[in-house]
Amino acid sequence: MPNLRTTESAARTTHPIGSREEWLAARLELLDAEKEHTRRSDDLARRRQALPWVQIDKAYRFDTDGGTASLVDLFQGRSQLLVYHFMFGPDYTAGCPSCSAIADGFSGSVVHLANHDVTLAAVSRAPLPKLQAYKRRMGWTFPWASSFFPAHWDPKLRIPRGQVVAAASIVSPKY
Repeated sequence: MPNLRTTESAARTTHPIGSREEWLAARLELLDAEKEHTRRSDDLARRRQALPWVQIDKAYRFDTDGGTASLVDLFQGRSQLLVYHFMFGPDYTAGCPSCSAIADGFSGSVVHLANHDVTLAAVSRAPLPKLQAYKRRMGWTFPWASSFFPAHWDPKLRIPRGQVVAAASIVSPKY
């Protein structure tokens, strides 16, 4: 087996090359940090889930494949609605690349979520024909609604300019 410290590829990098023992020690240290990160993430998830619910009094309207729909209509008779804010503005020529990569898994998830009384829907600000064309191009089948109305979907989230945030919300009309 060649000595990696002297191979041509190793000569072209400044990345440190060490022994198995050095790698194992560094990997175990990293594992401790990863476990702490997971614990903090779990704590944040619990705190997010404990946020108080807010009654939505505004009569939001959405443009969907089935016509104009209310927020309650988006539930499709289920007790929970998972809304994915897909960043696709009225002046965009395509969906956000990160949102598109995430949405690639939505069509397969719709059936599983429905079996748990959850409806998944993406919502974007672009007009519905633009969303439908992109949806066809990408081969997606999940529900996607447009909030391209004067009083568009705005859950009153304030995001500092320049930051990209994709948010998911679970709401229920029965409580």
